[in-house]
Amino acid sequence: MQSWSAPNVPSLPGRGPALRLYDSADHQVRPVSPGETATMYVCGITPYDATHLGHAATYLAFDLVHRLWLDAGHRVHYVQNVTDIDDPLFERADRDGIDWRVLGDREPELFRTDMAALRVLPPHDYVAATEAIDEVVELVEKMLASGAAYVVDGEYPDVYYRADATLQFGYESGYDRDTMLALFGERGGDPDRPGKSDPLDALMWRAARPGEPSWPSPFGPGRPGWHVECSAIALSRIGTGLDIQGGGSDLIFPHHEFSAAHAECVTGERRFARHYVHAGMIGWDGHKMSKSRGNLVLVSGLRADGVEPAAIRLGLLAGHYRADRSWSAAVLEEAQARLARWRQASALAAGPDASDAVARVRQYLADDLDTPKALAALDGWATDTLEYGGHDGDAPRTVATAVDALLGVDL
Repeated sequence: MQSWSAPNVPSLPGRGPALRLYDSADHQVRPVSPGETATMYVCGITPYDATHLGHAATYLAFDLVHRLWLDAGHRVHYVQNVTDIDDPLFERADRDGIDWRVLGDREPELFRTDMAALRVLPPHDYVAATEAIDEVVELVEKMLASGAAYVVDGEYPDVYYRADATLQFGYESGYDRDTMLALFGERGGDPDRPGKSDPLDALMWRAARPGEPSWPSPFGPGRPGWHVECSAIALSRIGTGLDIQGGGSDLIFPHHEFSAAHAECVTGERRFARHYVHAGMIGWDGHKMSKSRGNLVLVSGLRADGVEPAAIRLGLLAGHYRADRSWSAAVLEEAQARLARWRQASALAAGPDASDAVARVRQYLADDLDTPKALAALDGWATDTLEYGGHDGDAPRTVATAVDALLGVDL
């Protein structure tokens, strides 16, 4: 699948500090230690609606990771999927009276446009689930052969993964069984499916149903389950030893738990990823922003209203990426005012020395993406510049370059 165009990322003198991130499995902030090439897999959209600010906040968080790795001197192999074959997509297509393929093409294009406008660095591999059917089939075959998966008897011989196929299952989320079962039912699982060995067993291959698209396989025609799609794409594009598996916090269970378990089952690794990183939820009017609630603030809608993408970006970065937080008119107004101040300061002929401010921004961002502190450091420099001026003719351009390289905001 086609990605979007990459913005230019300027280089800063020297190298940024090593990145430290909170690991959802270990419940602590610890160093991320990639090799020369850092690897990251972030779950992409299910394209049945437009990009909302919850999506944007997640992808901005991992855009910061991408930028900080570049600043630290790493190459980055970033992979993202598009779940262009799933029940919500079919339900929305049926509701709107259009072919699911039309929806699966239209919404990713809008997503790409939104990501380009927000200056999010594109993934190296941008892969639709329908482009990875062969990889999924191969993975399911291996699990059936090893006994980690089984076929449910009946009219529709679906293939399920055994939740107990790896001894470490559950380590990523840390949830107890009751919590897992509750979330499994709420987030796309089917705990009450007759014939399963365990209510927690996850669908890997859905046997063909009338009116649904399907692909051939040695275990019968059908289509991929949700979790195995990401396992197959990550393993085929990156391989083992993944540095970061990322996404929104609502993916911790069941999606990331199972996609990691699928990969671990076939590779024999104890951990699919060295770091599990999750972004908080964005709310509006006291509730999580979601399609099911219909309380979405769309990136495309804000852009159509004339809101500059740089202000959207700064508004979302004003809160810590792991925090559940709310969007509001006040958040946007503050972001617009901040952007105006920074631009005014960076447009002056000279300012106070910027080396300390840039060093602090680098350090704050490397410490678990602490954007509130990074933005405050830049606010301080802008205030000093506007109120007291300075004699360093390079300072305004130095700050503008750092803001562009590290925060993705063009001043």
